[in-house]
Amino acid sequence: MKKTKLIKHLVMVTLGLLALGAGGTAYAQYPSKPLRLVVTFPPGGAPDILARIISEKSQLGQSIVVDNKPGAGGNIGAENVAKSPADGYTLVMGTVGTHSINGALYSKMPYDMVKDFAPVTLLASTPNLLVVWPGLPVKNVQELIAYGRANPGKLSFGSPGVGTSIHVSGELMKSMTGIEMTHVPYKGRQFAIPDLLGGQIQLMFDNMPSALPLAKEGKLRALGQTGAKRSPSAPDIPTVAEQGLPGFEATSWFALFAPAGTPKDIIAKINADSVRLFKQPDVAEKLKILGLDPVLSTPEELAKYQQEEIAKWAKVVKASGARAD
Repeated sequence: MKKTKLIKHLVMVTLGLLALGAGGTAYAQYPSKPLRLVVTFPPGGAPDILARIISEKSQLGQSIVVDNKPGAGGNIGAENVAKSPADGYTLVMGTVGTHSINGALYSKMPYDMVKDFAPVTLLASTPNLLVVWPGLPVKNVQELIAYGRANPGKLSFGSPGVGTSIHVSGELMKSMTGIEMTHVPYKGRQFAIPDLLGGQIQLMFDNMPSALPLAKEGKLRALGQTGAKRSPSAPDIPTVAEQGLPGFEATSWFALFAPAGTPKDIIAKINADSVRLFKQPDVAEKLKILGLDPVLSTPEELAKYQQEEIAKWAKVVKASGARAD
């Protein structure tokens, strides 16, 4: 009996080692098929631009297909990834909205911003740019505030969706100045810009990569940046904080997340590829032109930063009284 038990034990140990070996081989061969990178907003904005840089420049050995799934302030696309297999073949271009703001704005979230995801790396950050319709008779932030106070309810600001940093930037200005502005959410930035150019809405706190080219062309008037300091991409445009609103800061950031439970060695492989990619001189130069600052991290650093951002934006949303539903 003892000999039989010993044989059975050895067989079980051998099978276990074989299984571990097979799993290790599978991970070592990762990826063996194309990856899907979900962007939670329509094409054209900063998240989409970053995703397409990754798709073009990645050296993981397989193609990366960009899949735009907009809607509900990014929640639709993020939920899709949260519920995908944790095998490293589905990633999401997370934003400050989908992974730190929305939890405070929506009374019922379709996913947990922390528990349902495995952080991979921060990629980039950018201030938003406060731009106005050129027909609005204001040339700086103080003139905008004065106009808003003299014309209560006549200003409206657009955003690519409830919960985006673009939306919350407007709510932050409302709460800090007391001016009345109507928020007009769109299904994406490309739907908001034509209305801003036409004067149907008067202002927008757009992402720098999207707004700066229009401001340089004179199609929109840039009043201020929402970062703590001026971006090297637009050194001549003062921050909102410089113009009489100290403490005003709303920075957009973008990061890669995988579904919770994705093996750590796969996460490490994607992280290493992303860090290598965004350190390339041509990529860094392209980001600078667009007004994006590379901000790379370890998965652990991203997890810590996300927790800090969740706490920060929960306070802002509570103070503003903004709700998404």
